[in-house]
Amino acid sequence: MTGNEREKIRHLLVIQDLEGQRIIPLEGATYSIGRDSRNSIVLNSKVVSRQHAILLRVTIPDSKNYLFRIVDGNLNGQRSKNGLLINGKKSLARDLQNGDIIVFGPRVQAKYYYFFNLVDSEFSEICKADDVSNFLASRISLYDTHISPDVTAIENSEAALVRLASFPELIPNPIIEVDITGNITYINPAAILKFPTLKEMKNNHPILSGLASSIKNQTSNAFVREVKVDREFFEQSVHYLPESDLIRIFIVDVTERKRAEEARRQAEERYRLIFENAVGGIFQTSLDGYYLVANPMLARIYGYDSPEDLMRSITDIGEQLYVDPLRRIEFVRQMRERGVVRSFESQVYRKDGSIIWISEKARPMYDANGQIIGYEGTVEDISDRKRAEEELRKRDRLLQSVAEAARYLLAEMNYEKAIYQAIAQLGEASEVDTVYIVENHPHPNSGQAAMSLRYAWSRELLEPPIHQPHWKNRLYSDFNKSDWYGMLASGRAIKRTIEEFPVAEQSLLDLDNILSLLVVPIFVIGEVGSTFWGWMALADCQQERCWSMQEESTLFTMAASISSALLRQQTEETIRYRALHDLLTDLPNRTLFNEQLSLAIPNASRQEKSLAVMFLDLDRFKTINDTLGHTVGDRLLQSVAGRLKNCLRLGDIVARWGGDEFTILLPQIEDNEDATRAAQRIQQALDSVFTFEGHDLYITSSIGIALLDETGGDTETLIKNADTALYYAKEQGRNCYQFYNASMSTKAPERLTLEKRLRQALEKEEFNLVYQPRVEVATGHILGTEALIRWQSPEMGAVSPGSFIPVAEESGLIVSIGEWTLREACRQNKLWQQAGLAPICVAVNLSPLQFRQPKLVEMVAQILKETELEPQYLELEVTETTAIQDIDFTRRVLQELEQMGVRLAIDDFGTGHSSLSRLQLLPLHNLKIDRSFIQELTENVKVAHIVTAVVTLGQSLGLSIIAEGVEKAEELEFLKSINCDAVQGFFFYHPLSVEAATEILRQNQAKMINS
Repeated sequence: MTGNEREKIRHLLVIQDLEGQRIIPLEGATYSIGRDSRNSIVLNSKVVSRQHAILLRVTIPDSKNYLFRIVDGNLNGQRSKNGLLINGKKSLARDLQNGDIIVFGPRVQAKYYYFFNLVDSEFSEICKADDVSNFLASRISLYDTHISPDVTAIENSEAALVRLASFPELIPNPIIEVDITGNITYINPAAILKFPTLKEMKNNHPILSGLASSIKNQTSNAFVREVKVDREFFEQSVHYLPESDLIRIFIVDVTERKRAEEARRQAEERYRLIFENAVGGIFQTSLDGYYLVANPMLARIYGYDSPEDLMRSITDIGEQLYVDPLRRIEFVRQMRERGVVRSFESQVYRKDGSIIWISEKARPMYDANGQIIGYEGTVEDISDRKRAEEELRKRDRLLQSVAEAARYLLAEMNYEKAIYQAIAQLGEASEVDTVYIVENHPHPNSGQAAMSLRYAWSRELLEPPIHQPHWKNRLYSDFNKSDWYGMLASGRAIKRTIEEFPVAEQSLLDLDNILSLLVVPIFVIGEVGSTFWGWMALADCQQERCWSMQEESTLFTMAASISSALLRQQTEETIRYRALHDLLTDLPNRTLFNEQLSLAIPNASRQEKSLAVMFLDLDRFKTINDTLGHTVGDRLLQSVAGRLKNCLRLGDIVARWGGDEFTILLPQIEDNEDATRAAQRIQQALDSVFTFEGHDLYITSSIGIALLDETGGDTETLIKNADTALYYAKEQGRNCYQFYNASMSTKAPERLTLEKRLRQALEKEEFNLVYQPRVEVATGHILGTEALIRWQSPEMGAVSPGSFIPVAEESGLIVSIGEWTLREACRQNKLWQQAGLAPICVAVNLSPLQFRQPKLVEMVAQILKETELEPQYLELEVTETTAIQDIDFTRRVLQELEQMGVRLAIDDFGTGHSSLSRLQLLPLHNLKIDRSFIQELTENVKVAHIVTAVVTLGQSLGLSIIAEGVEKAEELEFLKSINCDAVQGFFFYHPLSVEAATEILRQNQAKMINS
């Protein structure tokens, strides 16, 4: 025998039924067993089911060999009536082992053997033995080497054949006897009928061809061979009788069997291909919950290496396979109630512990008595479908949440509540751990692009990030996140896991335990176009998540809704802000101020505190606004507003009341000292120069103060009283503050009456001029006069200039009054000249508002022309404060007047903020020292030094120095000692009427002639 023959495993089934024992060599792929004659193996007993069992050939892994598995019933799930008893135990299916005893029913059983290293002849002898057990003295292992069969068993087999030969004529199967040379010694009728050419062809006929040589090659006298005659197949049982040198041949026509076997083989091959290559899993299970049959796809679905691996590993499907063991109970319940299970979806464990979704279709398997003995069906892995369904469900939830959030954002007036509700819906629907909304803004220190967390939502188990310091004023340049700003500003999304971020950025995300982040920008469309407002993000802190395009798209949609809400919020806030704030200065307006004051009054009462209301007016602002234009005036108001805000306490409120008026609320002060300190801070804040478009401006303020505990407890009263106090501050000479007291209220109506009558006085020519001579110190001669206005009211009598001049300035009447004064002074001076008096210079003071009039120079020229007064006999005086408010403007106007020939002087020098070095820039002739210095001249050494310095420096600049308010001889003597040029005051002359002044001028002229 060859090596290949020795390696073969032979399988044998010995059947014992009512008709005796027979030996079945198992060489096919599938055998059906039962009493129906159509079975491959027929069992002759009525107690056996028509289809009692199936033998399946199963390949041994990693081997070319195979074993046989017996399954009760058929593969359609029907079970036999009696079932299978294998080695005394009931079984639905079993991989047969050598020596297994299979009981099909009473007196019907089989025994299974396999042999290793048998050649064909040895196996044929075993197959023909009457009792194969005689050959098997002991159980033969799969790896034992077979010992030659007992000769006695062979002889017994031959004897059986001899007994059968006594009925050759009756046997329907062909029987032939030949000698060793091939001569036919006997042929029965069945053989003649089947092989009509046999006698003629003899050894050339396929039935006899090679027979003699086959006997010589056999080690046994009995063997079986198969021959083909034309298209038919025959199985020959050959027995050699050496004593007679004859060969007896028993022939069975196996054509139909061969064809059936081939058909069965092909069917089995097709079934095997379908079974093993099916796209779905196929199974049979027992009632106990273990697998009887499983195809490769089922093993692959569950992650096992092979069906055998699956069947060995899973011994309890309900407990080991199903994630929820109750699903197996439900599976069985449906099977029993409905007789079938369709689309039964469950989650199951794969071998590696991962979880998948499956869909099962199954039906019961029955035995011959109609009892369920197991289940069979198919399994489909529907994990992809479930994931798709889950994605659709999530998408629908996301879209629904976005739609609901959008409606909520549009309908809800409380934006904080609306945004928190919207991001909470988004967070729940997207199944994330945290939702962020971050706003961009300049960093408060550096001004660089920074971000701060404005809104956040987190799951209950996570700490909310909204109060974390690492999300406040975070520079984009920190942690190398500048590329974030660039990407988001260009409209792109950022979606990464923590490991995909640079290490520097991971440190920030680690603070919130972020593992995956999806970020999209938020743009708000405003008046100047689209603005990169900030961004919103979804964060997963439990796992590294791969963000889908759907999630990205949804987040963009939500960002757009947030953007719309923010825009609406900004628009409404802007509308409300503009309704409550002054657009020029960005300060609260009177409406908001009144609201805040109405809230502060009861709050101060509860706290047992006081409060103060201040009414502030900018001195001479109208002059600046009218002369330099509204642009400069507006910028000055803006700068004043800024200084006011910066000098007040946190919690104090400053508002623009209108024009150049401001109101200030000081809540919760202890006493009026707090208000005093605040007023002083305000004056100090406004004390320094304002510079606009090359103009240096100085501005002062008058402040009226009303205290809660002294003036009453309602908003209207406090504001009215502060306004009244402001009026009195202005009457005190401006640049000061006044506290309200009850006596002021009685004088307020007087001011309104005064303004009304002042307007009438100009029309009714109630004004007149008086003249105060100016005396040369060295000679005592009169050098000129100053024209001073007086008002003689028919109702009020003589009204002091200190009373009506401030009212005229505030009302604007000062411009008309000033023009009348200038014209009248020039006219009178010309009359004096025409009366033969020596020409002198008459001085007229220009008010701040009059000086800023755009057509001042033209007006002066026109008056000189009308009165025919030569320009050198007119001197115009401008106060120091007026001159330095805008030094460039002052220089330009004075130069035009000087070019006309008019003399120019600075009045009240020493009361402003200027210096001689600045005044030298102006084309001046005279400098008048303010009377406040002259009054202290003989009593205050420092003042004397100042006056001396002014005289010396002024004269060095080519100016004539005039001292105002000289009333004492000591004052005159000091001024004479320092070479002051001229004086003016009561020591020489009080202001004189025209008549008195004319007489004095005549006397002065005579004195000058006589001297």
